[in-house]
Amino acid sequence: MAFWTSTPDRDPKRNFRFQVLMTGIQGTEPAVWWAKKVAKPNFTVAESKHVYLGHTFYYPGKVEWQTISMTLVDPVDPGSLYRVNQIIRSSGYRVPADANVLTTQSKPKATSSLGAVQILQIDADGNQLETWDLKNPFIKEVKFSELDYENDDLSTIDLVLRYDWATCLTVDGENAATFYSAT
Repeated sequence: MAFWTSTPDRDPKRNFRFQVLMTGIQGTEPAVWWAKKVAKPNFTVAESKHVYLGHTFYYPGKVEWQTISMTLVDPVDPGSLYRVNQIIRSSGYRVPADANVLTTQSKPKATSSLGAVQILQIDADGNQLETWDLKNPFIKEVKFSELDYENDDLSTIDLVLRYDWATCLTVDGENAATFYSAT
């Protein structure tokens, strides 16, 4: 029997078995992106220090979720450059071509234009082992890959997403972790 499981016919989780689902890319239906890399949600817990009679005591503070970065393959159709720009435009950003058009980004517009974002870790048969749901995500940074005559890599888009908190649903259907960021 393998050391990682009491069930001999189950593999451990593998880093290369995952999918990224986003609804804002093509409307209301989730789109599966051909992601090359994605970070799972991470958080830090701040601490508060209290010194009393020559001793130091630490207490947990607020929880802060870290941004998520992902590298997505840039397909020809549907044009992801167009899709990402539409998400940013729907967030309220406009290129300053007309000084009379006064719109700005807002959190409700930014989160609704990106839509739901899920990171699924799957097994060898495509069954979901973990489903991470990002709550109120929006695009913080976009970086398109460099063009280079000396390599034959796939073109990619690097996204950095900010979100308020994340939940994780495990394979047994129970909430393994539901955390909330301090606001």
